[in-house]
Amino acid sequence: MTSGDERVVEISNVWKIFGRKPEVALQAIRDRGLTKAEVLAEFNAVVGVADVSLSVNRGEIFCIMGLSGSGKSTLVRHFNRLLEPTAGKIAIEGTDVMALGPKELQGFRNRKISMVFQNFALMPHRSVLDNVAMPLEIRQVAKNERMRQAAAILDIVELGAWGSKFAHELSGGMQQRVGLARALAANPDVLLMDEPFSALDPLIRRQLQDEFIRLSTILQKTTIFITHDLDEAVRIGDRIAIMRDGMVVQTGTAEDIVMNPADDYVADFVAGISRLKVVHAHAVMQPVDAYVASKGPIPADVPRVDGEETLSKLITLAIDEENPILVQSGRTDIGVITRADLLRTVIEGTEVS
Repeated sequence: MTSGDERVVEISNVWKIFGRKPEVALQAIRDRGLTKAEVLAEFNAVVGVADVSLSVNRGEIFCIMGLSGSGKSTLVRHFNRLLEPTAGKIAIEGTDVMALGPKELQGFRNRKISMVFQNFALMPHRSVLDNVAMPLEIRQVAKNERMRQAAAILDIVELGAWGSKFAHELSGGMQQRVGLARALAANPDVLLMDEPFSALDPLIRRQLQDEFIRLSTILQKTTIFITHDLDEAVRIGDRIAIMRDGMVVQTGTAEDIVMNPADDYVADFVAGISRLKVVHAHAVMQPVDAYVASKGPIPADVPRVDGEETLSKLITLAIDEENPILVQSGRTDIGVITRADLLRTVIEGTEVS
């Protein structure tokens, strides 16, 4: 889903400490290495975000996830300065967000960055079309033009026929699509989404995930997506950052995290995730030279797959194929996969490993 490696969002060493003397508490952490519990006991202060650094590329869906209280929603509110960090740097599209004055910050929020919350927050006295047009109204775009743009966005989220309705006439899933349309109407460079689908029923939630993936492919918006649901993060994210106690403990693709968890916490976190659609051929294969050295020449008529082929399809292919599977990049042979490689990968991903 990502369209390149140009960095759009960069945050460095961001801290957020809630309390009466956050700077003093932070200095004590730096000087004495206090834990989160010790900071609470000594300063009656809560460490919400602890020394987080990360970057997000243009067009990427970057998921930040963790359990309740991990700091993920606190962190995302720093990108547009709904919360002021205790320390750290935040840059979006090269703009030093921390250096913006009140008026500059208001303009920045209106033009560069939009947010979709778990609560739909639609105005009940406004029609769906008026709700979507709100960001453009704030920009003082002429009424006819903002209504035209809002109608175009409603068509993109497949709600064009509902523009004259009011929020109470829409289902929960439809209301969330209106909330997404409102955020997109401002044509932001960066889209922040804080657990936008978590309040919806499972079936509707999955439908909204599909819709969001479709829109992301079309619009290529750089998105920071907050979720507590690992399945959701794996399904829609290009990369995932896992948080615990205000810290980012691992960042990578779903495959990186599932195959190489950074610690026991991450390993436990991903233990229930099926590897079948997360792990790809390039992560399972062994070098061609190593295979030939131990097993001999590879038959000419073996099946060939791309390095991005999923574990699920590899297993299906191996059911009726005793020969190894050759992995290619373009027309270059880059690896070999045997039934033993596939079995080992599946077993290592089970609870008994």
